[in-house]
Amino acid sequence: MPQIADRLSRIKPSPTIAVSTKARELKAAGRDVIGLGAGEPDFETPDNIKAAAITAINGGDTRYTAVDGTPELKAAICEKFKRDNGLEYTPDQITVGTGGKQILYNAFMATLNPGDEVIIPAPFWVSYPDMVLLADGEPVAVPCMQSNGFKLQAEDLEEAITDKTRWVILNSPSNPTGAAYSYDEMKALTDVLKKYEHVMVLTDDMYEKLVYDGFEYVTPAQVEPSLYDRTLTMNGVSKAYCMTGWRIGYAGGPVALIKAMAKIQSQSTSNPCSISQAASVEALRGDQGFIARHNDVFKARRDMVVDMLNDCPGINCSKPEGAFYVYPSCEGAIGKSTPEGKQISSDEDFVTYLLESVGVAAVQGNAFGLSPYFRISYATSTETLKEACERIKKACEALK
Repeated sequence: MPQIADRLSRIKPSPTIAVSTKARELKAAGRDVIGLGAGEPDFETPDNIKAAAITAINGGDTRYTAVDGTPELKAAICEKFKRDNGLEYTPDQITVGTGGKQILYNAFMATLNPGDEVIIPAPFWVSYPDMVLLADGEPVAVPCMQSNGFKLQAEDLEEAITDKTRWVILNSPSNPTGAAYSYDEMKALTDVLKKYEHVMVLTDDMYEKLVYDGFEYVTPAQVEPSLYDRTLTMNGVSKAYCMTGWRIGYAGGPVALIKAMAKIQSQSTSNPCSISQAASVEALRGDQGFIARHNDVFKARRDMVVDMLNDCPGINCSKPEGAFYVYPSCEGAIGKSTPEGKQISSDEDFVTYLLESVGVAAVQGNAFGLSPYFRISYATSTETLKEACERIKKACEALK
């Protein structure tokens, strides 16, 4: 038997991937299951981006690249940061990884020592705490209540900061809630962070372009320029450009941090796929018009899902500013019993009931650090979402 490293005992497999896997297995076994666990757009990668990849293949762009990104892609990323966020970066301040997850992992591995703390607003993307644990850090979850729009409050941030705090993670719009910080809300947080020079800011902007109702997006270093030298601004092409499988994430930050992250990457994966990098150059520099068209569809789906879920007994669903998730409360179902007599004692019981009774696969709130909620991704067809919500209502009405 192989001996497994002790560090693995501190972490768990991704719950969101587990739900998607379970839904696929049930479908393969002939069950009628609607999977609402996957966090990826159902739109195809735009044709101009595909064409750029084909051109790169035909042009022989199939060899190793620089460890943390080609000069062309780094230049395009610099242009993007200046155009969209008013942030000036030079290529030596840019890193490119195999998805946003690698960027975050590299940052933690490059900076955390045993006992260092990372403040993580909850609910959070499921991978944040486990990546911190793998890097010997200590995740510090700060609950963000639905009454505050699932957003971190300045007083709660200040209370959580200690001498051991190394990073604060800010994710806007959020996975799993879709909550996004306005300028004033972000300014309240950056005003706190200005006072603590030992704390770095890791901002996960992956859903930046997926905002609705005229919401104006801001990122921390844009709101408070004095934080620029201690902020890692992370983004990627997965969500807005429908390129989840292409696996390209990127970030801008202090040169010393970027070099340290490149050192980690040089001894792990080395460079991201050369073809994916060429396609990402086109994504960032090419036509952006499809994003607004996609957002119109996402907004309509969001509105429908929120309305239908709020019509379900025991469910209370807020309307988020962005991303393609909703994070409804199932508190009204807790304590009730299924038609088979099983009591619903937690959000995990509730999503299990949905899967078993009506074939809807969602993700329980305790996976994201805040219960009793569940996450639904509305990045699937409108017809499928309508059917899923009708099934959820049926399941809720059957509870006693």
